[in-house]
Amino acid sequence: MKPFIALVTRHRVLAVIAFLLVFPLIMPYSALAVNVLIFGLFAVGLNVLFGYTGLLSFGHAAFLGVGGYLTGISMLSFGLPWWLALPIGVIASALVGLVMGWLAIRTRGIYFSMVTLALAQCVYFIFYKAERWTGGENGLRGIKVEPVQMGGLTFDLLNPLTKYYFILAFVALALWFVSRLLASPFGAVMETIRENEKRAAACGFDVARSKLLAFVLSAAICGLAGGLRALHLSIVPIDSLHYLTSGQAIMMCLLGGMGTFFGPFVGAAAFLLIEEGATNFTSHWQLVTGVVFIVFVLFFPKGIWGSLLERMKRS
Repeated sequence: MKPFIALVTRHRVLAVIAFLLVFPLIMPYSALAVNVLIFGLFAVGLNVLFGYTGLLSFGHAAFLGVGGYLTGISMLSFGLPWWLALPIGVIASALVGLVMGWLAIRTRGIYFSMVTLALAQCVYFIFYKAERWTGGENGLRGIKVEPVQMGGLTFDLLNPLTKYYFILAFVALALWFVSRLLASPFGAVMETIRENEKRAAACGFDVARSKLLAFVLSAAICGLAGGLRALHLSIVPIDSLHYLTSGQAIMMCLLGGMGTFFGPFVGAAAFLLIEEGATNFTSHWQLVTGVVFIVFVLFFPKGIWGSLLERMKRS
């Protein structure tokens, strides 16, 4: 089992993509698989900051929402094609992350989390009040993506399965980037900060700058997830910016396995499947999700994927 784990770890991007290629075939329907893909990427963005740098943010919904809104506004108000609007959403999220991160890294621990929450709520109310551009409480509606022409082939994104593989291409690029980031010297600095921030500073690393860079990169990945969600739903709901959405991302990271490469997707799939199943027999699906979450925190603190990896290493 250990050689298998070593092989998967060495080729982790290919292993995750190989699984995601067949993932929609084992899901109840393709639209749910698309949601898992997008929220898995959202959780990956948070995991860069939370799982690998050790900074718990309660405000990452701001980046998901900003990415979605700026992608949608670029298409609706300025007539830009999706392939230009999507990078604008990512860059806008990174810039918001730069501002929020610059303010938040001045604090530590629970104070850092509270500052990110407060700043994210400021972003929420800015977009909520900018009704002319964002639609206010109704969200941004009417985002349309024309069929994509590539190599003489036409891809109709109204088809859920086609849309899944279209989004998977961007997720694969993001995963490759995250893998390279974690394998770089900066990735080692991030993990050093997570384990012992004072020791990292004593070793000569610029802790503040490293935290800020990790925050910005995390925000950019979440912004990509937000932009892809806007293309998927054709709307950007205002709750994309809500603190409950940030809480969902944290739950996905913890359910899947904080600080693991594949964990965010496992957590996203678990969370959304629990939500899907619970809503079939009760309107209080949050209660069911909360109970499951408490059980995992108490008895499987490393999450589903983290616990599975630990067990395979022992065998």
